[in-house]
Amino acid sequence: MTPRAFYPLLFLAVFLLRLAHTNITWVEEGYPLAAAAEMLRGKALYNEIWFDKPPLFPAFYTLIAAKTGIPLRLAGALYVLLSAWSIGRLARHLWSETEERLAAALTAFFLTFGIPATVMVIGPDLMLIPIQAAAVLAAWRGQALAAGLIAGIGMVINGKMLIFLPAVLVLRPAWAAGFLLPQIILLPAAQNYYQQVWAWGSLYSRDTFLTNPLAEGLQRTANWLGFHSAIVIAAALALKTEPNKRRWLIWLTCGLIAVTAGFRFAPRYYFLLIPPVLILAARALPKQKLLAALLLIPLIRFGPRYLELAADNLQNRPHQWRDLAMEQDSHAAAKLINEPGPILVWGYRPEIYPLSGHPAATRFLDSQPLTGVLADRHLTDSRPTAPELAKANRADLIKTQPTWILDGLGPYNPKLAITEYEDLKPWLANYQEVARTPGTILYRRRN
Repeated sequence: MTPRAFYPLLFLAVFLLRLAHTNITWVEEGYPLAAAAEMLRGKALYNEIWFDKPPLFPAFYTLIAAKTGIPLRLAGALYVLLSAWSIGRLARHLWSETEERLAAALTAFFLTFGIPATVMVIGPDLMLIPIQAAAVLAAWRGQALAAGLIAGIGMVINGKMLIFLPAVLVLRPAWAAGFLLPQIILLPAAQNYYQQVWAWGSLYSRDTFLTNPLAEGLQRTANWLGFHSAIVIAAALALKTEPNKRRWLIWLTCGLIAVTAGFRFAPRYYFLLIPPVLILAARALPKQKLLAALLLIPLIRFGPRYLELAADNLQNRPHQWRDLAMEQDSHAAAKLINEPGPILVWGYRPEIYPLSGHPAATRFLDSQPLTGVLADRHLTDSRPTAPELAKANRADLIKTQPTWILDGLGPYNPKLAITEYEDLKPWLANYQEVARTPGTILYRRRN
């Protein structure tokens, strides 16, 4: 295969597989899509849109006009290609074209055959994969300004980039200048940005839903190591013979700390370990060909799902997959909105905004800042993490007049239904229930 054909063919393979998810909008991509749609309508992030992630995350989705379907899957395939190219480029800098191609192919493989709700979503952790690789490459080349600039861009995608600074730091003034430059764009919204991204994020990090985070973390990490055993074993073998172990250990340690942050150990957090592990693995795998057989673990586990979804799409039949029950309910609820007007979605169901095409009536795209209950537990638990903040936000909410209210939380957790809040009841008196699905109650304003 010629060098010019390698990356186009890699992209084509990834894109074709992602097309199986054309009719699916995962909740974690519904959130930035909803924010991006409001940004395209002229609203200012953090001031007119409550958003708890850095700005380049939703801004990326404006590049596809906040569209679902094929544009969303095309963007995902292109981002996987960027990740593969960035990781491959660092591997080639260190060794040769052989390691470049292998590292790139492995990147595409593991960003395809993994938990669908994580690998399919262009989320903040996945977005740091090419950023990490590019920043490390610049740092190891001694390119201070470029390393700082790329790290700074990472910070306005995902605050966890802060944890990786020891791996990309170059002790020159140009590095600091490059790092600070992207942060300047946040100055106009500095106060609200701090409250929504860092203060809220701090509350989130301090209040894990796991009863025994240490045991859970060890178990999930062991599962990840087993699932990725082909590259983990190969990376360990390569590290043994590396002349400069220190810089690799720093990078790997940063990744482990980032995975641990918040004591939740969500599957997507482990993306932060992917770049150094993959690049090291690409060094050893050509000499350890038997390890390639372990790639059958992810292929057998997740490959058949693509075939199943593709068959559903070709035969124009609904997906029979339990993981999609709430997502399909969101499709059904969106179709029930039969008149124009801005909407409020109660619960963590932001995909309803892009699926319906209706604008948000308030600055709140989900109910976490209105109930104070975090989305990682609100289907089963009603304990608020930030009750005072939520109360203040509800006082702001009643100043708005959505045409439609869609309660996508109450049917799952009645204690958190929108009708259960005393301070909202006078406001809700102007609404009446007009329709419902198994997981959503629709209210329409009376006048």
